[in-house]
Amino acid sequence: MISDPQGTVLALFAAFCRIGACFMTLPGFGSLRVPMRVRALLALALSLAILPMVWSTVYPKVTADLGAGPSSYLRLVGSEVLIGATLGLVARYYVLALQFASVSVSMLIGFNSMSSLDIPEATPQTELATLINFVGLLLLFVLNFHAIVIRALVNSYDFMPLGQVFDPQMALSTLADTLSSAFMVILQLTSPFLVYSLVFNITIGMINKLAPQIPIYFISLPFIITGGLILFYYGSSEFFDVFVRQFPTVFLGQ
Repeated sequence: MISDPQGTVLALFAAFCRIGACFMTLPGFGSLRVPMRVRALLALALSLAILPMVWSTVYPKVTADLGAGPSSYLRLVGSEVLIGATLGLVARYYVLALQFASVSVSMLIGFNSMSSLDIPEATPQTELATLINFVGLLLLFVLNFHAIVIRALVNSYDFMPLGQVFDPQMALSTLADTLSSAFMVILQLTSPFLVYSLVFNITIGMINKLAPQIPIYFISLPFIITGGLILFYYGSSEFFDVFVRQFPTVFLGQ
């Protein structure tokens, strides 16, 4: 029997606020293609699983806030939602970096075909960018990125204890560091295509100077697309390997 039903339910809700806010902003789980009810039930199930591991931290703080009045508990709930959303945005920014890299690759190799709807987010993307985004997100799930997120949520109660006032400066600093790290990953992913596009276009420009009467651009377009797709074919394994290997470093700061 539960000796304190009210305190147990409120402790569960406090854990749900952090975990649910994180899952609402996570890539994949927070996609528009996942129904809101499914996301809420998944966050609730995970809250029930995590609560015993953080019980000694959550329950005493919740009972203390109940004794201080409802306003104290409401402040705790608001702080927990903001902390969870910040953790989810760290992972989301990293996946958004992959989307930026995929669009950059499409542009650099001239694969600017008619846009189609992206699979995870239902946003306009080229076919190649859609393929890159979907494969990158699929690999994260296959390699248990959700387990990394769950571990980070449990560890977050150590460096951001329950009831701690949300620090906007720390959150902005964390998100800025994530963007900085993600930008370096983007440079690693797109650098071969950037060099390829630069060399190819300089060569085509020199040829155009030698024979200005020939429409070199229209003639060269199939060649730059074909060469870019061949480059992506042989470099795709390393491309996705770099993206997947850097995720724990960016998300956990290890």
